[in-house]
Amino acid sequence: MAKIVTMGEMLVRLSTRNHERFIQATDFDVCYGGSESNVAISLANFGHQAKHITRLPDNPIGHSAAATLRKYGVDTQDIAYGGDRMGIYYIEIGSSLRPSNVVYDRANSSMSNAKPEEFDFDKIFETADWFHFSGITPAISDTAAALTLKAVKKAKQYGLTVSCDLNFRKKLWTKEKARQMMPQYMEYVDVCMGGREDAVKMLGFRLSRRNDDDTPDMQAYEQMFEEMVKKYNFKYVVSSLRQSYTSSHNELSGCIFDGEKLYQAPNYQIQPMVDRVGAGDAFAAGIIAGLAEGKEPQQAIDFAVAASVLKHTIPGDVNLVTREEVENLIDGKGTGRVQR
Repeated sequence: MAKIVTMGEMLVRLSTRNHERFIQATDFDVCYGGSESNVAISLANFGHQAKHITRLPDNPIGHSAAATLRKYGVDTQDIAYGGDRMGIYYIEIGSSLRPSNVVYDRANSSMSNAKPEEFDFDKIFETADWFHFSGITPAISDTAAALTLKAVKKAKQYGLTVSCDLNFRKKLWTKEKARQMMPQYMEYVDVCMGGREDAVKMLGFRLSRRNDDDTPDMQAYEQMFEEMVKKYNFKYVVSSLRQSYTSSHNELSGCIFDGEKLYQAPNYQIQPMVDRVGAGDAFAAGIIAGLAEGKEPQQAIDFAVAASVLKHTIPGDVNLVTREEVENLIDGKGTGRVQR
């Protein structure tokens, strides 16, 4: 199995219960999450050697976050400690026609102030196979943006495969700032991932059209992916394909382009959904696992979409399904019957 390093901010997640609005809440469910740490946990569940790099406050909350990673089998030995606080995000889980809503409280967090010299990237990358980051990390601060640039350069120096989940967050930065910052990372990226609008908003590409019923036009996706490969020399471009009918009913598929051919996974109906947050990270982990294991593109995208589908059934940020459960869903065994 591959040795995979992820880097990004961990957050304390505070969720309202039973689909309550914030104003109704008298308490919150608490867990730890963050895009890249979610990916690391999924990869560890699939049997890979996953290491997560971040900066946490040297206090009981920071150490609890690190302990959560270790609980799920993620290597935490290269986490840096410093700063005064972890970032927080609050979420009220939507229902039916009311969408979920996130409020960030992450200014001046430990990770947003992390400096490149706090991490020994030579040591971290010398025995690794893969490095993964997302567009969230450079969005949280200019300091974190500089850290990200050093990390991707060092990863390529050591010959690692580098993947990026674009992950545009309009509550963290504007598309103008994203388009200014993100291209500098793309020349080091081998596998570029994102949802249908991430490449449009963050890299300035154009998805020329959608079908009349708002379903994805796969020819338009292929054309955009060809342009992305031509400009940045990506080995693979990957996208989830989501139709959101209500907060409780989504349809999910995904596609991967290898520079020559576009491959698409089957569509899954997800209804009802328990928790959509982290489903994109589960998708990213599935793609990384598939490609790192030498799967063909069709197998990799099938695995990624099935993993993401199952994440929707689990509360919290993290996908806690096993490889066997993902493979059972791919094989048509997703009946939900009690396993005895």
